[in-house]
Amino acid sequence: MIDIIPAIDLIDGKCVRLTQGDYAQKKVYNQNPIEVAKCFEAAGIRRLHLVDLDGARAQHIVNHKVLYGIATQTTLVVDFGGGLKSDADLRIAFENGASMITGGSIAVKDSETFAQWITDYGPERIILGADVKKGMIAVNGWAETSSLELAAFIAGYHAKGITQVICTDIGRDGMMQGPAIELYRRLLEQFPELVIVASGGVSCMEDIVALQKAGIPAVIVGKALYEGKIKPEELADFIIG
Repeated sequence: MIDIIPAIDLIDGKCVRLTQGDYAQKKVYNQNPIEVAKCFEAAGIRRLHLVDLDGARAQHIVNHKVLYGIATQTTLVVDFGGGLKSDADLRIAFENGASMITGGSIAVKDSETFAQWITDYGPERIILGADVKKGMIAVNGWAETSSLELAAFIAGYHAKGITQVICTDIGRDGMMQGPAIELYRRLLEQFPELVIVASGGVSCMEDIVALQKAGIPAVIVGKALYEGKIKPEELADFIIG
């Protein structure tokens, strides 16, 4: 069974979606992300991927009050990312209710700090964010492409204890043109011990079924939910108890 994880992306405290990570292509879906989180919870969802896009751009945590509201007003297990660049940012995230954090840019630009987080907090609370563009890792809200190849990047942190990777195909994110199933299948073959979370491109329930058939353990769903292509109640059969 594939684990379905809705995403809430935050700008100015509002629930938004970007297209291919472009801040200029922003659409506001709800002024109140706590309301959105409660709807997911009511549908039986247990985990939420919460992304602080303001934080990603500012290089430090920004929307921690929204995180706190969701963590205290729902029972969702919140995985929080965006702008986590320092020990202080991490403390703020956990103090405001994050169960897990996802680190992407920090894992590229300050590997020593990110590796220390894995040691200090445990791999069950630290997720590796691997945002990929044409096979290379992208950072800083996808504004910059690094010289790191995807598999090598994951392998380095696998050796340091990481157990879960959220891999976002930037070219497909927000496009609703289908997920990069072959990419995720290759990663599973290379790293069978890791929980590979697919992200980007999901447009309908058939995409989720295809990912499940490919053996992908988890998927993040965003725009398809907000555009009504997938309804929360359709996910009931996929809810992992």
